[in-house]
Amino acid sequence: MIDQNMKQSVLENFEKVFGKREGIKTYFAPGRVNLIGEHTDYNGGHVFPCALTIGTYAAVAKRDDRVVQFYSVNQDRFGVYGVNLDDIDTINDQAGWTNYPIGVIWAFAGRGMKLDKGFDMVINGNIPNGSGLSSSASLEVLTGFILRDLYGFDVTNQDIALIGQYSENNYNGCNCGIMDQFASAMGKENNAIFLDTADLSYEYAPIKLDGAKIVIANTNKKHKLTDSQYNARRSMCEEALAILQKTVDIKGLGDLSIEEFEAHKDVLTDPDMQKKAKHAVYENQRTIEAVKALKAGDIEHFGELMRQSHESLRDDYDVTGVELDTLAEEAWKIPGVIGSRMTGGGFGGCTVSIVKDEAVEDFKRIVGENYLKKIGYEATFYTVEIGGGPQEI
Repeated sequence: MIDQNMKQSVLENFEKVFGKREGIKTYFAPGRVNLIGEHTDYNGGHVFPCALTIGTYAAVAKRDDRVVQFYSVNQDRFGVYGVNLDDIDTINDQAGWTNYPIGVIWAFAGRGMKLDKGFDMVINGNIPNGSGLSSSASLEVLTGFILRDLYGFDVTNQDIALIGQYSENNYNGCNCGIMDQFASAMGKENNAIFLDTADLSYEYAPIKLDGAKIVIANTNKKHKLTDSQYNARRSMCEEALAILQKTVDIKGLGDLSIEEFEAHKDVLTDPDMQKKAKHAVYENQRTIEAVKALKAGDIEHFGELMRQSHESLRDDYDVTGVELDTLAEEAWKIPGVIGSRMTGGGFGGCTVSIVKDEAVEDFKRIVGENYLKKIGYEATFYTVEIGGGPQEI
């Protein structure tokens, strides 16, 4: 479901900004929402995301020199940012959002896929920025897909996901797991991806929501993961793993069953560390159970597991905050809401809810009114559909 207005926008802006009409190609890569399995992807656990029909659009044309130039319709005040391909070895704070595509170019080069010539690129996205729906991963996957197409590099979509994650970890300094890039690169229409992040084995699971919709609610509280507690959570889980590995043979927290964790948890003498590890273990098992429930057509149990997931992210992992809690807790009160939870890294961003068709308007109105009353500014609601992966358009 390509938005032709978005495609037209990047083409018109390309002509306006760069003055070219010939040799322009247009592309799209989706954002994602994670239905369940949060903060498990860097702990060797399972995740269950799906690509969305909203995402990032680009118009691109190759240049005859070694310069790459970027312009974002969403951030037009930033203007055009250009850099020579020979000057991208270290991140430049002045480069702003362009450090995401530059990081991907840098990561490709590190694998021997160096650009001989630069390019001009205009992007426009309809993923709300800072919403936790993976605008950064969408941009990374989009860039990788473009590099493959324009320069003929021999990489798969899965490679593009891994390169995007590597660039975000090592160029942009955010220790994200693989889920976001994988969901964007490997998305399949009307399917979520049941992914084991320990070995990247995955299967597509059809999402049949007869008589229900997926509704995203955005707190409109911006989050920036690299400046948040995200990296601290990951470090604490790594520390917990190292301690547990002295008594049990595991490669990641995702290897533990609930019974095994309960049997060995007391070696984690720091109560906060024990709670963080508990979330990683329990959330992984919840995700496995949720996919079984979905396959069995038990959407009500899936919804209950979504609720448990949010409560664990609130009480054990401590990544929700009053805004996300308000959206989830108000949603749980509405008849016709099958399940609701925070999605993404947390500290702001969005909730994802499965809502019966007849309850969608009431859900948006009542949750919206109560959120405004409690938080003091409005939440934004989107009814979304599950889309496919990156493509040339």
